[in-house]
Amino acid sequence: MKPSGRNLNLTSYDEIFQTEENRIEATQEKVIDIPLTDLHPFKNHPFKVTDDESMLETAESFTKHGVLVPVIARPREEGGYELISGHRRKRASELAGKETLPCIVRNLDNDAATIIMVDSNIQRENILPSERAFAFKLKMEAIKRQGARSDLTSTQVAQKLLAVKVGDDAGISKDQVRRFIRLTELVPELLDMVDAKKIAFNPAVELSYLMSHEQVQLMEAMDMEQATPSLSQAQRLKKYSQDGKLTFDVMTSIMSEDKKGEPDKVTLTGEKLKKYFPKSYTPQQMEETIIKLLEGWSRKRQQSHER
Repeated sequence: MKPSGRNLNLTSYDEIFQTEENRIEATQEKVIDIPLTDLHPFKNHPFKVTDDESMLETAESFTKHGVLVPVIARPREEGGYELISGHRRKRASELAGKETLPCIVRNLDNDAATIIMVDSNIQRENILPSERAFAFKLKMEAIKRQGARSDLTSTQVAQKLLAVKVGDDAGISKDQVRRFIRLTELVPELLDMVDAKKIAFNPAVELSYLMSHEQVQLMEAMDMEQATPSLSQAQRLKKYSQDGKLTFDVMTSIMSEDKKGEPDKVTLTGEKLKKYFPKSYTPQQMEETIIKLLEGWSRKRQQSHER
């Protein structure tokens, strides 16, 4: 009988005698200690790393107990490793005087690394609007490159599907994802005002449709009038911009409305006033007493000026 011409894949000596434990260990990720100096930040990392109270508490914990959760990194072509998740842990380790950081090293392409980087940070508490905005944008772009399809009917359909995916992962609607991404169109100074809660989220989304030079002019108008736009004002600014009629005079006119149209108001709630009156007093009795006291105070003040 003639031998077959087929190639036979024979099991190697090492594979025959390799234990099941060895096989499992070979497939598991290993944690290695890497010098902090060899760990570099992720390119375009959208999450800020600040030495706030939480960071100082983390550093103190690392001093006492060490770093219990390893970071994730990938090798860099130029040497060292690029952090994918764990930028805050790296900074806390520096503050704690550590020299190395436990790390899981994965060989990931740019898009896979971006998605992991966003997902590992987006559920943190106290994330700034600007951080969410750029994180969602980076993730959508990465997913788009990973799953580029030619059978989608339009770019709009593709964008909606991507926003649904990103929103589902973050626990928010696709529309909210798209509103956050709009914030990336703001000039840095306006975006800083959103982070500082000087401009509300919804007005900021509307302002993102203004051209960059219009946004810069708007900041001058805001500073001149010492006011920030409400939602209705931001919507009108957007409409003027779309119609090509948004001038500096229009901006200052809109931004001055609040000062001209709204009188100063002082609100005193019943809870604030109750401690100054007997429990039996009704709100009407409290109001009448306050008016009488103010009238007496006003007369005394007038008499004082006449002397």
